[in-house]
Amino acid sequence: MASLCLILQRIHEAGPDLMRSAGHEVRLAGSLERAALLAEIAGARAVLTRDALVDAALMDAAPGLRVIGVHGTGVDNVDLAAATARGIPVVNTPGANARSVAEHALALVFHLAKQIGPGERAVRTGDASFKYRSALTELEGATFGVVGFGAIGRETARLARALGMEPLVWTRRAHDPAVAAAGLAHEPNLGRLLARADIVSLHLPGGPQTRHLIGRAEIARMKPTAFLVNTARGAVIDEEALVEALRGKRIGGAGLDVFAQEPLPLSSPLVGLENVVLTPHVAGSTEAALRRTATALARQVVEVLDGRRPDHLVNTDVAPRLWPEGAS
Repeated sequence: MASLCLILQRIHEAGPDLMRSAGHEVRLAGSLERAALLAEIAGARAVLTRDALVDAALMDAAPGLRVIGVHGTGVDNVDLAAATARGIPVVNTPGANARSVAEHALALVFHLAKQIGPGERAVRTGDASFKYRSALTELEGATFGVVGFGAIGRETARLARALGMEPLVWTRRAHDPAVAAAGLAHEPNLGRLLARADIVSLHLPGGPQTRHLIGRAEIARMKPTAFLVNTARGAVIDEEALVEALRGKRIGGAGLDVFAQEPLPLSSPLVGLENVVLTPHVAGSTEAALRRTATALARQVVEVLDGRRPDHLVNTDVAPRLWPEGAS
């Protein structure tokens, strides 16, 4: 039976094409304005979102809703407790954009280490003295701190090691077999990793457990020459503490693709700082990654609509109700 799949924010057309080929109706939401969306979602059996909020009220406005799909890994924009209480599976696409995000994290590192932005501005403004006053960094042999070791963290560590850096990994597990399997050094104490690393790259999901994981005390542990890179979720860093550290030159610099508020307001003090590189949450937005992610998400949604358990079920507590056989 054809089901209405409502896409809240535009995704690569490969995803909608896949859902249509499976016999489902696909529609892009006309607006994210609350009242309009509550009305438009009424007949949806599937809702697909990138970072738009899907809360209990939205779920209740769609009584036939059978699946919520998240374009990417982070699901902090979905009320998981509400979805689970209503028996609605939430699916995501871990790993689909891992390569692109890992490349972007390293691009931010290179920008900071080689002062690409300031150097480019120097050329455009005729600042010949930049060459003689700049302090550039060679990355070979640098300790590359990886905070979080999901698909993106693993790929970033792999690329960093290929470039001659030495990855050092912290995860929320005291003994993480994935780190050992990758042949990398594991540091179970976050403070010690921060003190040792020349670069700290964050790869953690959002949510209460990781909110402001990197705050004043943690930034104070970092080397004065260290770079902090965040392509994960803005709330993982206490932005006020980071701004203070950057203003005081207490760390070498920061590369940020995500922020506590997105889009980043022009009034943010981050905008006026020269020792920070800012990009607008585009790490996973390469053509290849967008195609893979949209296709992976559409496949998950179709599986649920067709009565099958998806590969990437976030709220596993709904499984026994929906797929009693083999639900574990």
